[in-house]
Amino acid sequence: MKAILIGLGVAGFGWFKKLSNDYGLQVAVVESDVKMKSKLEGLEDVPFYTSLREAIEQERPDFIVNVTPPHVHTEMNHIALDYGLPILCEKPIAFDYVESIGIVKRAAEENIPFMVAENYRHFAPVRKLKQLLEEGAIGALSAVDVSFYRYHHRERSYPASLLKDIAVHHFDMMRFLTGREGKVLFAKNYNPAGSWDAELYSVNLYAWLEMEGGLPISYTGSMTARGRQTEWCGDWRLEGTEGAIELSDKKLTLTQAGTTSVIDDFSDIAPYGCLDEFLASLRENREAVTSGRDYLKTQALVHYVEESCKAGRLVDIRLPEL
Repeated sequence: MKAILIGLGVAGFGWFKKLSNDYGLQVAVVESDVKMKSKLEGLEDVPFYTSLREAIEQERPDFIVNVTPPHVHTEMNHIALDYGLPILCEKPIAFDYVESIGIVKRAAEENIPFMVAENYRHFAPVRKLKQLLEEGAIGALSAVDVSFYRYHHRERSYPASLLKDIAVHHFDMMRFLTGREGKVLFAKNYNPAGSWDAELYSVNLYAWLEMEGGLPISYTGSMTARGRQTEWCGDWRLEGTEGAIELSDKKLTLTQAGTTSVIDDFSDIAPYGCLDEFLASLRENREAVTSGRDYLKTQALVHYVEESCKAGRLVDIRLPEL
């Protein structure tokens, strides 16, 4: 199979190595900054373009991988859809919620596969946690608590936002692990004293959500934390009617009937990532697990967190109709 990779920045080059080295796919690159071509030194056989339309017409790829900055996603996705090409897009589909809905609606109406590379749910400890929950290891879920603390200061081509950069992954995990959609939420974001840029509005976040069935989830996140750093997926505590499971530092702590055990060997969880799921969905002619349609339910949580932060009150979550 042949892919066109759009974007050769830090994330894009990682995708290039994954596509070409790990999966042995033919890859052509589209990058508006010609200086980025230096990353392909010694790989003169890799086609390099500055125009996506030209690349598509010359290369006739099987699919597109969109790793451009978020504000460019929509333009690139529409071009790929013009040619009827399946798309694997880095999150978010677009920063604007309505814009994201428009892209997903178009892909659905034209029957073009569209998947978002939502990778946190593929981490082995997270998949093991999901397995234990599905097996009923702690009975029915009764409450969930999530905390995330990292010092994550790096240059971006857009304003930093804990919610849109990182917490979106945690909200997707909430949906994945519980198997439920959000009903109502309250959220507050803020920029703490001593933060690395006083103009950034959303580097710390508190949120409380009620999921289907009345399940409460509390969330605390910071990307300016100087204390103990959590893993990127955060620390999780899931309470059930017959026990509890905690995820922290790539380990699961399972408590059942007063007995506690630690699970840190995930060799029984076969490696399976976003690209595996995307390629499998194309082969099997089915909708991907993290399709654009599914991801909009995660982006809805992000959207209503923003709405709650603006309004300063509890808000209802209305999922998009597609």
